[in-house]
Amino acid sequence: MTSLNAAASFGRIISVRGSLARVGLLAVSPMTPSEMRGTVGRFVSIRCASSTIIAMITEVSAENMHASDMYIASASVDLLGEIMGHGDKAKFQRGVTNYPTIDDIVDLISNHDLRTVYAPSGSEQINVGTLQQDKSVAAYVDVEEMLSKHFAVLGSTGVGKSTGVSLLLNEILKSRPHLRIFLLDVHNEYGRCFGDKALVLNPRNLKLPFWLFNFEEIVDVLFGGRPGVPEELEILSEVIPIAKGVYTQYQNADRIGLKRIDPKTIGYTVDTPVPYRLVDLISLIDERMGKLENRSSRIQYHKLISRIEAVKNDPRYAFMFDNANVGGDTMAEVISHLFRLPANGKPMTIMQLAGFPAEVVDSVVSVLCRMAFDFGLWSDGASPLLFVCEEAHRYASADRNIGFGPTRKAVSRIAKEGRKYGVYLGLVTQRPAELDATIISQCNTLFAMRLANERDQALLRSAVSDAAANLLSFVPSLGTREVLAFGEGVALPTRLRFKEVPPHQLPRSEATIATVPSVAAGHDMHFVSAVLERWRGATSHRDVPNDPGFTERPLATPSRSVEAPMLQPSLGLDPDRFSLLKKPLR
Repeated sequence: MTSLNAAASFGRIISVRGSLARVGLLAVSPMTPSEMRGTVGRFVSIRCASSTIIAMITEVSAENMHASDMYIASASVDLLGEIMGHGDKAKFQRGVTNYPTIDDIVDLISNHDLRTVYAPSGSEQINVGTLQQDKSVAAYVDVEEMLSKHFAVLGSTGVGKSTGVSLLLNEILKSRPHLRIFLLDVHNEYGRCFGDKALVLNPRNLKLPFWLFNFEEIVDVLFGGRPGVPEELEILSEVIPIAKGVYTQYQNADRIGLKRIDPKTIGYTVDTPVPYRLVDLISLIDERMGKLENRSSRIQYHKLISRIEAVKNDPRYAFMFDNANVGGDTMAEVISHLFRLPANGKPMTIMQLAGFPAEVVDSVVSVLCRMAFDFGLWSDGASPLLFVCEEAHRYASADRNIGFGPTRKAVSRIAKEGRKYGVYLGLVTQRPAELDATIISQCNTLFAMRLANERDQALLRSAVSDAAANLLSFVPSLGTREVLAFGEGVALPTRLRFKEVPPHQLPRSEATIATVPSVAAGHDMHFVSAVLERWRGATSHRDVPNDPGFTERPLATPSRSVEAPMLQPSLGLDPDRFSLLKKPLR
């Protein structure tokens, strides 16, 4: 190598080991100090005989450098991929086929090479932001790779995670307008992010009949999230299939000439998703109780009937038990409404979970996950669905003793097998270490935002297989909206910055509402009394007229697509919201 070439370069290769190399940074350089900032996270290009290797600086050191050396420092670099060809035919590919040799020239990567690396490789690319290293280069994500192999967004509270989710989903909807998206909105913050493309569901307008719940799920509802009493579970497991048979018998009785069938021989199990009526269930339990002479045995039956009646009469469970004694096979209408088939211009469903009773949320999520997967399975993936799970660690905890087993099982099934049936998974969590490791390992595209917890960082390191795992050392110091993107959906492990989200697409969180004081609030006793009336109204049989979200309950016609008002905090920071509460009590 000539001294002229050496002087014109940033550095030279001084050692190579596997996917790692060591670069000596030259003391003499034509670049100004601001141009030659060869610091951690910067990309470099290594000029080889047949290609240009792209590498990333992971460590820079000036220790043990002799004064007589031609190098002022040394840098460790990870070899990520290579650019093959020249000019318009230049194309980037992951992995290295031709390794660098000693004295190969190393330069800080040029804008042209960066654009070659991050150039959209197909039609289904979404622009999510810009590179942190060069803001003139757009960062693209491959939609097909991201969806079909699942993805996860990880980050602590307040780093822009929800805004990033809103950005990603809006861009996905633009790229794939016919893809159906189902979002579990734990804190009711996404209601306004997707405009008229989304149907917002909450307890006010959701119809999820109790008979769609499998045995474990209905037990969780009846026992309020606590383990069931074995004797009562045995009774339930016997009478539910019979109740289903009785209902089928009613339906068939209208058909002329049809022979009466014994409900026990119809062949339904406790988990078969067919209708039955609560009045039949209670009647069967009561009938069995009447045949018992032992008083102590009858108590179990009586407790079970009381338990069923208590849940059925609780107004918070109206979304499950509306028309519980009327019946009607509404499964097709429920599936169509939940999963937007047909979409009718609204391919997205936002399920607001904050308004549901805490004891039943896990069961509801389990039913929704399970039905999403089963519909994909039995339709052979004819209509793809992206299932996005906010606060995923709540439903699929790493600790098997925490959470509801069927929910973890349902999410896990989508993670492991969903891609075969067109059911894709998007996980959003602030505590990846608390998330089931098997489930997160199935997410092949990761968007990691700032994570301060050491356990979370350790899990992330174990989940990343790329040579650039050293990038993860940046995770604790990332700025707001900054992301490390890894995996199949991006060309290279990339430090990028999510682009600005329009104000109408920004999630509005509960924390924002709670921390902004209102001068017009008038926190007097009338205000407190009005809040208490709304509070009590949520668990009584009457609707509260001065509830700002109050509307007449829709008619019990399952096929109607009823719009519900978005529950707080999706209503945002309305400056007059407190005046609605100050109505005098009657």
